[in-house]
Amino acid sequence: MPELSLTARLNFSAADARRGVVRLHPEALAALGLREWDGIAVLGARRTAAVAGIAPADTPAGAVLLDDVTLSNAGVRENATVTVAPVTVQGARQLSVTGSAHAAATIPPETLRQALLGKVVSVGDTVSLLPRDLGPGTSSAAATQALSRTFGIAWTSELLTVTATDPAPGPVSVQPNSAVVWGPAVAGAAADAPPEAAAPAAVRPARPEAVAPAELVGVQAQVAKLTEWLSLALDEPDLLRTLGAPPHLGVLITGPAGAGKATLARAVIGARRLVELDGPSAGATEAGNRLRAIGLAVADICSGAGGVLLITDIDALLPSEPEPVATLILDQLRAAVATPGVAFVATTAHPSALDARLRAPELCDREVALTLPTAAVRKALLAELLRKVPTEDLDLDDIAARTPGFVVSDLAALRREAAMRAAARVNHDRADPALTQADLSGALQVIRPLSRSGTEELAIGSLSLDDVGDMAETKQALTEAVLWPLRHPDSFARLGIDPPRGVLLYGPPGCGKTFLVRALAGSGQLSVHAVKGAELMDKWVGSSERAVRELFQRARDSAPSLIFLDEIDALAPRRGQSNDSGVGDRVVAALLTELDGVEPLRDVVVVAATNRPELVDPALLRPGRLERLVFVPPPDAAARAEILRTASRAVPLGADIELPAVAEELDGYSAADCAALLREAALAAMRRDVDAATVTGADLATARAAVRPSLDAAQVEALRLYAERRETR
Repeated sequence: MPELSLTARLNFSAADARRGVVRLHPEALAALGLREWDGIAVLGARRTAAVAGIAPADTPAGAVLLDDVTLSNAGVRENATVTVAPVTVQGARQLSVTGSAHAAATIPPETLRQALLGKVVSVGDTVSLLPRDLGPGTSSAAATQALSRTFGIAWTSELLTVTATDPAPGPVSVQPNSAVVWGPAVAGAAADAPPEAAAPAAVRPARPEAVAPAELVGVQAQVAKLTEWLSLALDEPDLLRTLGAPPHLGVLITGPAGAGKATLARAVIGARRLVELDGPSAGATEAGNRLRAIGLAVADICSGAGGVLLITDIDALLPSEPEPVATLILDQLRAAVATPGVAFVATTAHPSALDARLRAPELCDREVALTLPTAAVRKALLAELLRKVPTEDLDLDDIAARTPGFVVSDLAALRREAAMRAAARVNHDRADPALTQADLSGALQVIRPLSRSGTEELAIGSLSLDDVGDMAETKQALTEAVLWPLRHPDSFARLGIDPPRGVLLYGPPGCGKTFLVRALAGSGQLSVHAVKGAELMDKWVGSSERAVRELFQRARDSAPSLIFLDEIDALAPRRGQSNDSGVGDRVVAALLTELDGVEPLRDVVVVAATNRPELVDPALLRPGRLERLVFVPPPDAAARAEILRTASRAVPLGADIELPAVAEELDGYSAADCAALLREAALAAMRRDVDAATVTGADLATARAAVRPSLDAAQVEALRLYAERRETR
C-alpha cells in the first residue's frame, strides 16, 4: 500500500477536538488513494488508526492535523514525523472499553455505542466520548443529550481505553449493530492484543515495608499536618461540607531527593487503602502507555473502596513543558480527586520542573515541604539508623557535623558503606562484629550526598585554615564573615544583627585565594559549590540566569554551604560596558536577586575572587551583598617562609637549606610560585639520583633557575592602591 511521511501538527479545531479525525491535504489524500471518511493508519512510536478528513485550505501538503488524543495514541509530540497509510477497517461485532468507575456505573452500553459511532479504534487506543459529526439524521445529538443527563458535564473530558475488539486484531469501526460493553477484554482477545496494550508495570499495588510515623525523625510537624488533612478529608467529609468546604484532598510533597517524601506519605497513609504509581517508570513510556497507567490507577482507586492515590516523582510524568497527553492525564487525576473517599498525594524533588496546572485548586491545593536535616536532626537520624547495629565508641556529633547536605538516604548509604568496611575488618581480624568511628569516617571519604550529585566542587580533603601559611589578618576576616555565622548563630541573634552574605577576595594571581577557600570549607565542614565566572555565561537568552538560579538552589539544598565564584569579573562586569548582547547585565541582575531577593539565603555564604576588582559591578559590593572586601596581598618574606614551611611538610629537606634565608631571596614570588619552587627542587633531586633521600641546596638552586617569579609589580601596586582607597572610604 502507498504511504507518506508527514509532519504531525495539533488540530486546534473545536469541531474535531478528541473525535479521532485525521485531516490531510487533498493532494496527500489523492496520493494515498483515500476518500474522505476512509480509515487511515498513523504510525509514530506506536500504531493507531483513525478517520481521514480533508484539511483546511491553508494546511501545507506535508502536514497532517491530529487532535491531542490521536497524537497520544500514536505516541508522538507535535512536529514529529509520522507515517500515514490506508488501512483495512472492519465493522466491530463487539468492543470492550474501560473508564472511570463513575462512567462505568452511569453510562449504559446503548449510550456508549451512540457516542462512539463511526469512530475507528484499535486495542490499546484512548478514545473520548465526544461523538463524531455524522451529518443530519444521525444519533450524535441523542448521544450528547443522554450523556449530559446520565453523567453530567464531566462526560466531555472522560476518556476510555479500548481493551478488546471482535474481530481482532486490527482496527475496527463502531457500527449501529456493534456491541459496546464495559469490562474486561473479550475472551481470546488478550492473546491477539499488541504489546502496547499490556498493562504498564508502573502501577504498584504492593507497598514497601511501612515505617511507623513515630519513627520518622525531624518531620513530625509535616506528619501531623498530613495526618490531619487525610483524617478530615476521608473520615469527616460531612463536617467539611457543613462548613462550606469541599471534602476533596490533593497534596504535593516537595523536598530534596532522598529526603523521605514517599516514606512520609506511606507512613501517614498507614492502613488505608493505597494505590501507588511510580512517576519515572510511567513517564519513561510512550504517551499511550502513560495515559493507560494513569487510567488503571485512577480506575482502581475509584472502584468504590476509596483510599489514597500516591504518585512518586510526578515531575517525570508531568514536566513543566507539557505534552498533549498531559492534559488527558490531568483530566484523569481531576476525576480521581473529585471522587468521594479518594485522596491524591504526589511527591517531587523538582517543583520548578513540574506542570503548573497540577497546583490548580481542584488538584493539589495543599503542599508539604521537607527541608534538609540540620546537624541535630542528622545525629538523631544516625542514631535511629544504627539503633539495632552493634557499635563501639561512636561520636555521632562529629559525624553529623561532617555531613552537611546529607539526607536520610545519604545517611543510610553511609551506614551501608561503613558496614562493608567493618565486615572486611572483622573478617580479617576474626573479631566481634561492631561498627566503629573509623568505619564511619572512612565511609565519609566515599559517600557523596545526593544534593551535590552532578555539581562541581572543590577538593577539600582535610585542609583547614591552620594549613594556610601566614595571612593572619585575611584568615581572621574570613573566619568572622563565614565561620562565625555558622558556628555562633545565637550570638548574631542575641545582638540583633544579620551575618554577612558575601565576601570578595581580591589580590594578585597565585597568592592563595582558591587555597584559602578550600581551607575555609574544610575548617567549617561546608559543602562547596565552585564555578568559574565564564562557565555560567551562555549566549542563549535566559540560560545564564537559569544557571545562576540553579547554582544557588543547589547551595540551599546542601546547606550549610559555600558558593565560590572564581574570576567574578568575567561573570559580573560593570553593567552597560560589555558587548555581550546584554548577557552580563542579566547575570548581574540574577546575582543581585539571589543575594538579597525574596527567598533568603540561610546557611549559605558567597565568596568571590578576582584580581581585577575595579571591573566588578559596584552594585554587588554594597552592604547586604558582597559586603566584605578582603585584600589577599602578595607574601612578604615572613609569609613566604611560612608558606615554604607549610609546603615542605612532606618534603625531606637537607640540612643545608634554611627556609627563612631562602624566603628572603624570593622577592616577587607568589604563594603558588613558592610551592612550585619546592616541587621543582624535588624533581631536580630525582634527576640527580632517582633514589635521593633529601632535597639539597643545590637542587633548590637548580629549581630557582627554572621557576621564575610571576607577580607583576604594576598590578600589585594597583591592587594596593585600590585596597587603600577602600579603607579610607
